[in-house]
Amino acid sequence: MPPAADTTASSRTEARPQTERPPATRGTRVGWLFAVAIAVAAFNLRPVVTSLGPLLDQVRADLGMNPTLAGLLTAVPSLCFALFGFAAPGMARKAGPIAVITAGMGAITAGVLARSFAGGTAVFLLLTALALVGVAVSNVLIPVVIKRYFPEKVGPMIGLYSMSLSAGTALAAAVTVPLTSSLGGDWRVGLGVWAALGALALLLWLPVMLSRRERGDRAGGTTTVRLPITRSRTAWAMACFFGLQATGAYVVMGWLPKIFQDSGVSESASGVLLAITMAIGVPVSFVLPNLAARRGDQRLFVVVLAACGIAGYTGLALAPASASWAWAVLVGLSNCAFPLVLTMIGLRARTAGGVAQLSAFAQGVGYLISIPGPILIGRLYQATGEWYLPLGFLALLLVPQMLFGLRAAMARHIEDEAVHPAAVPVKN
Repeated sequence: MPPAADTTASSRTEARPQTERPPATRGTRVGWLFAVAIAVAAFNLRPVVTSLGPLLDQVRADLGMNPTLAGLLTAVPSLCFALFGFAAPGMARKAGPIAVITAGMGAITAGVLARSFAGGTAVFLLLTALALVGVAVSNVLIPVVIKRYFPEKVGPMIGLYSMSLSAGTALAAAVTVPLTSSLGGDWRVGLGVWAALGALALLLWLPVMLSRRERGDRAGGTTTVRLPITRSRTAWAMACFFGLQATGAYVVMGWLPKIFQDSGVSESASGVLLAITMAIGVPVSFVLPNLAARRGDQRLFVVVLAACGIAGYTGLALAPASASWAWAVLVGLSNCAFPLVLTMIGLRARTAGGVAQLSAFAQGVGYLISIPGPILIGRLYQATGEWYLPLGFLALLLVPQMLFGLRAAMARHIEDEAVHPAAVPVKN
């Protein structure tokens, strides 16, 4: 982690950061349980979305969705992540981040299970949104928990978190279709079974919550400081970078199986190709945060990942079936901008409170930016009946993503950029 020295400027925004000493976690049973709980929670943050992609045609036919509504469905994650991502730090100040994440696991479990019984599009969307609320608050607060309780292991723990998230994403994409077939072919059963993973995560987080006994953001000896974060250029660059990478990621999760199916690839094979796209992120998501955390800045990674995406989308547009696995791998590498931006969020602030505000701001604004993308992709496909224009649009978006990423990747701290005399400690 970057040194916290030279507190002349940052003292106005940080309440004695040197005294922020989290309870010991490493080398204890509770510490190991905590790490496992983080990994299992991360595993649950994407199946609600990626289990749906391979079955989207069946869901659309059964519930009467047109392509535009299906595009809206792929945009619902971004909308929920934005709205409730902004609310997550406030929830954490009142109840503590661990309690909020625990409640999030409950929401994921209930929403995934209940939507499998939905009889119409509106109910299906609402119950999907319930699960996504749980995902949203966990998205924002798990990096905060890592910063607070594993301050010297931010890179490895973000790596564990990202790797587990990618593994859950890939598994849901790969096995949903064959699992659904083995259970009778009903999409409702194929989607509903993923609630079992949410229940497991909830069972793990309950003892963690009880053992920590947090009371808002003063738990662990911290005093939260509200920064005028909109003054930070790094925060804005991070938000834009996050939003553009999220646009590509959720279009891929929602539409990649359909892209392959339209080129003649079978339904089950398209699910496997989506799984390849997600699975490539498992090892990369573990290694990349460690490498990124050791560097002063992360600009090299930003450029390499954008180049992979441009190559992958170009291949999907010109020859989707001829080298489908190669395009899946390249697009998967491009989507590893997600663990990269999570790592940068942890590195661009000095304290858990700063990470909480940066995480909420970057993810909240970022997901708002990403909302139109999946809807526009659905409209472009509906209007043209082909994937050339939608894929070209995705490739074009990688140019501003790279430019914003280069700014966000510079070795700076938001506390220094957002410093302001009005930034005072918030006491609960």
